[in-house]
Amino acid sequence: MSVTKPPHAGSEESPARLRSIPEASVARLAVYLRKLGELAEEGAETVSSDELAAATGVNPAKLRKDLSYIGSYGIRGVGYEVAALVQQLERTLGLNHRQAVALVGIGNLGHALAGYSGFSGRGFPVTALFDVDPDLVGIHINGILVEHVRAIPEVCPARGVTIGMIATPASAAQSVCDLFVEAGVRCILNFAPVVLQVPEEVEVRKVDLAVELQILAFHVARKNVAAAEQQATAANASVNGHPVNGAGRFTE
Repeated sequence: MSVTKPPHAGSEESPARLRSIPEASVARLAVYLRKLGELAEEGAETVSSDELAAATGVNPAKLRKDLSYIGSYGIRGVGYEVAALVQQLERTLGLNHRQAVALVGIGNLGHALAGYSGFSGRGFPVTALFDVDPDLVGIHINGILVEHVRAIPEVCPARGVTIGMIATPASAAQSVCDLFVEAGVRCILNFAPVVLQVPEEVEVRKVDLAVELQILAFHVARKNVAAAEQQATAANASVNGHPVNGAGRFTE
């Protein structure tokens, strides 16, 4: 049986369709794309919704709903054509166009981000680095010159930067954000522990690692409580089901 390409696979996504995709679905589309890329590298030509859902930890019905937002419905008994779906997801997520990234703040986190090769491999080359530390300004990281933050309004437009990353202390984040906005950057990924004030047309995504750890700590505590309750229930059942001798040992 031949496999047809998903509907609209050869055309640009309409603005209306892109606006209609829920943000939670957009996040999952990125996960699907990552897994599909792995499948493509392994030589897979097709994948069923159940297989892709299991590989990404998503309910199959939810996966099919997510893909329906981009016009992909698969073929009954066959599934999705991997290569075609990869192309469509890349187009929907804006990865069929170069997304140059600028990073501000070359501290411990910033230096790690600047040296991470995975960004470029996924279509997000870091093309500009900025800091205010005189010991950092002027050095090269991965072949990129670290420049002073005051150069942001000139450098970012010249290099076609579309996404800015902020890895500065909280006290400096807003002023850096303002420089990005002045430079025409309309998408910002913020690692600083502060809420940025931006114009309506600017999209900001906040990554607070401490908050993420606190959320994980909550889940650890919840699992511990559940385990303790389960042990207590089991102990009560044992006591209620068997007599206990004076030494505290169960008797038959």
